[in-house]
Amino acid sequence: MKPYKIGAIPSSEITPPALFYSRRKIMQLMGGASLAALLPQSLWAANHKFADVKKSSYTVPEDLTPYQDVTQYNNFYEFGTNKESPAKNAGSLKTRPWTVTVEGEVKKPKVFDIEELLKMAPLEERIYRFRCVEAWSMVVPWLGFSLAELIKRVEPTGNAKYVEFISLHDPEQMPGQKSPVLEWPYREGLRIDEAMHPLTLLTMGLYGEVLPNQNGAPIRIIVPWKYGFKSAKSIVKIRLTEKPPITSWMQAGPNEYGFYSNVNPDVDHARWSQAKERRIGDFLKRKTLMFNGYAEEVGKLYAGMDLKKDF
Repeated sequence: MKPYKIGAIPSSEITPPALFYSRRKIMQLMGGASLAALLPQSLWAANHKFADVKKSSYTVPEDLTPYQDVTQYNNFYEFGTNKESPAKNAGSLKTRPWTVTVEGEVKKPKVFDIEELLKMAPLEERIYRFRCVEAWSMVVPWLGFSLAELIKRVEPTGNAKYVEFISLHDPEQMPGQKSPVLEWPYREGLRIDEAMHPLTLLTMGLYGEVLPNQNGAPIRIIVPWKYGFKSAKSIVKIRLTEKPPITSWMQAGPNEYGFYSNVNPDVDHARWSQAKERRIGDFLKRKTLMFNGYAEEVGKLYAGMDLKKDF
């Protein structure tokens, strides 16, 4: 399978922001029953409430992005490159049964069932900013617990310096994988201290409900100070390694997508500025915050580093 070449996605497949915002207004005016009829049936069938979710101190004093926008405007190339394609095509994904293998530089490798992971630690609702590399952003109430809880269970060895995440590879369930837009399966990675940071969330839900398929069901991570593509979706394997993994977007375009991919207004993407962003639902742009507004919490992770070189 050929790796994706930057610029291969035709502009006709990318939803223009103005068109998306006008559609959003139309959807808001429609009644709940009409809206439900338009959404994928699997999305509604899967959405059940989580019980005993505790409110977290991790929050931001900003308006939440409406549920319908969070679940209808997505990047998930396994289901298509258009922002609206994942919601239309993700009904083919079967999220039960589901297991996550944790292996590599660990003393206790294990295959975890998704139900076991759900019971591993108390689920928290954390309201995080979510920033996409394409300069749009959201504020989402995610449900999960710190990834560190899982990593501690497998007891990393002294050689564990990085954590690699591997998503499901099944072109029948994920029709976008029949295209060479990326080299599949999707792979992402963090440094071990980034993965163990309490903000890094092992995520199973949003808005009090299980993750919709198009948002990375049944399990993904959220790394709120990095661009969204670092937050791997539909994870089936987590591997602790001594050397940095080659991630999917680094392989596709190393001059555009670095390993760290921290939100940084001072480091432009090769094809656009990152100095400003557009919050979904807003007309005007706002200034991009360093580390997406989490500089106080995570800035020390990068002390002494040249963030323009290690982008």
